[in-house]
Amino acid sequence: MIAIPTLILIFSGAATGLIGAMLGIGGGVFLVPLLTLVLGVPIRTAIAASLISVIATASASSTINLERGLVNMRLGMTLEVATTLGGLAGGLLAAALSQRQLFLAFGATLALMGVVMALRSGRRNVIAHDAGVEPGRLGGRLREGDQAYVYRVKRLPLAMTASLTAGAISGLLGIGGGVIKVPVLNAFCGIPIRVAAATSAFMIGVTGAASAFLYFGRGDIALHLTSAVAVGALPGSLLGARLSQRVEARSLKILMAVVLLVVGLRMALQAL
Repeated sequence: MIAIPTLILIFSGAATGLIGAMLGIGGGVFLVPLLTLVLGVPIRTAIAASLISVIATASASSTINLERGLVNMRLGMTLEVATTLGGLAGGLLAAALSQRQLFLAFGATLALMGVVMALRSGRRNVIAHDAGVEPGRLGGRLREGDQAYVYRVKRLPLAMTASLTAGAISGLLGIGGGVIKVPVLNAFCGIPIRVAAATSAFMIGVTGAASAFLYFGRGDIALHLTSAVAVGALPGSLLGARLSQRVEARSLKILMAVVLLVVGLRMALQAL
């Protein structure tokens, strides 16, 4: 692997952490393609570095999201069990796949979720607070400006299945799992995009930690590269979490759809 200047790695971590925290899908969605396609890092090393960066990103952005009341703790802890199990399975599976197969899996996953977000970008998952609707055991309340809303969790089995899959994708590709959870929770399970993103970010740290140990044991973690990227990801994710509050919900969905489609197709082409 060629030597990469530390400042470039720090900047890469900051930029990907910022966008990842804004969308709640973890910076690994952008960091892995950046490291592999632009900087020439082997994909297994890039995935390992991304997992560590994702842990830093999630920890930093979750402090802000918790203060704002955007994290649904009960839902997050319910889904975390499935996500962690999936993370361990994905980390083990990664050792059995070739580099080409990893690129294809990465690209296909991102492109598919981009299509889902694009098709469902116009839907709203909230009900006006004065409508007399209770949120239920796993639902919650959300305030946007001066207006209060209620949301209810739908299709919990689907959410659990998506969380298991997200954990496996996280361990396999180093992208945090939010790329699966956020679109599914928002598009099919009745969770507003800001709550889905914040709750996903809250869970990402545990998911990443579960599979990062497997990569460390296999010697895939390059300490200089990983630490430099993580140092940049911390301030980037803090800024991204603050900026997300200023962006319209539908704009967040459209931005996520475009980014996932573009990056997913580029990674898939790399494998061909």
